[in-house]
Amino acid sequence: MPLDPATVRRIARLARLRLEEKELERLEGELGTILAWVEQLNEVDVSEVAPMTGAVAMALKMREDVVSDGGDAEIVLGNAPERTADFYAVPKVVE
Repeated sequence: MPLDPATVRRIARLARLRLEEKELERLEGELGTILAWVEQLNEVDVSEVAPMTGAVAMALKMREDVVSDGGDAEIVLGNAPERTADFYAVPKVVE
């Protein structure tokens, strides 16, 4: 995909790159090469490939879901600036 100098300037501005005019032609060729590789990737048939979240398929380690602390309201609310019974008191933010 050929790029014109105006497109390269816009991409550089979006990437917050300051380019000299002499760098424009070199960057134009490099970006064209990158876009050609991306176009080649679109030709690969991935319809039967399952999506994955990582390179290695593995299950996460699970732990028991038990309360290890927080059962004592006095300790938990000890640093609260304001409280109402066993709850944090917060200012009203929605009318």
